[in-house]
Amino acid sequence: MEGMPPAGDDIKNLVMHVELLITGGHKLMGTDAPEQMGFKVNFGNNIYINLQPDTRAETKKLFNGLSAGGKIEMELQDMFWGDYFGSCTDKFGVQWMFSCNEKA
Repeated sequence: MEGMPPAGDDIKNLVMHVELLITGGHKLMGTDAPEQMGFKVNFGNNIYINLQPDTRAETKKLFNGLSAGGKIEMELQDMFWGDYFGSCTDKFGVQWMFSCNEKA
């Protein structure tokens, strides 16, 4: 993806990805949301549910189902960090991210 990861002194100390393992094999994940990357954080848009299916096929199925009637923010695509990734907001306003590390 062109221009990724972003460069510049104003964002070089931000958090791209953080992961905290919690009970039951679950993870809490976080990231900064810089305005330079198009984010405008407000109460209500400050959380995403992240799904990490095992296969690209399952990722695509979930993405298509949850984005139906909603808004696709980023189509599923191979990313510079190696995952198959995409994001959307469903028809109820819930924000979703999808990340799969199965290679094409």
